[in-house]
Amino acid sequence: MSALNRAEAALKVTFSDKALLQRALTHTSYLNENPDYPLEDNERLEFLGDAVLDFVTAEYLYHHFPEMPEGRLTNLRSALVRTERLAQFARQLGLGECLFLGRGEEESGGRRRPAILCDAFEAVVGAMYLDQGVETVKQFIYPLIEPTLQKILEEEAEKDAKSRLQELAQSIYRLTPTYRTVREEGPDHAKIFTVEVLIGKTVYGQGQGYNKQSAAQAAAETALQKLDEAIRAKIEAEELSAG
Repeated sequence: MSALNRAEAALKVTFSDKALLQRALTHTSYLNENPDYPLEDNERLEFLGDAVLDFVTAEYLYHHFPEMPEGRLTNLRSALVRTERLAQFARQLGLGECLFLGRGEEESGGRRRPAILCDAFEAVVGAMYLDQGVETVKQFIYPLIEPTLQKILEEEAEKDAKSRLQELAQSIYRLTPTYRTVREEGPDHAKIFTVEVLIGKTVYGQGQGYNKQSAAQAAAETALQKLDEAIRAKIEAEELSAG
């Protein structure tokens, strides 16, 4: 089965214009290594898909949460369309295996890289919108975001890890977390950053990512887990002491 057929099967959409779908799956690295390739890369479709996703998600939230204030709607939409979330959707669909990637990018793990997967997902949405219209996009997006949205609401995860850590650190220690990059590894096209988060002078977490922002988010997640464990241990100790 060709990459385009696999993609259509995963998306459950048959494209009238196959070239649109192929463009959506074409990373710029493929063009760099194949100068005679007849199509452009997916960056323009990614731009369009980003806007379509924002609109479709915003409309869904507007109709499903009629009493929710604008600020919270904005937070929910941001949580649903952030890079890590869209990359997760792309993984669910197996889009990484359908991409047209340059050999160097593929060998460095490009098919699993969140930024590339997110961009491809947005580009596919843009291509789907041009080929099938907004209603098809809604039928495609809603089943993906509904279970994710439920999880976000349950965990109050519309605030990113850094924001949640800042609120917790200020409430417990009256301190604002700080972040520092402690290591950069790998070639320029596949660099991995390691970031530490400190509360006061104590390191509470460390994380890695393909950019400093994602590494800081990973560090904040680790710190949140550590703080949660410390709070639970304190509560248990107090209960034992009281008993």
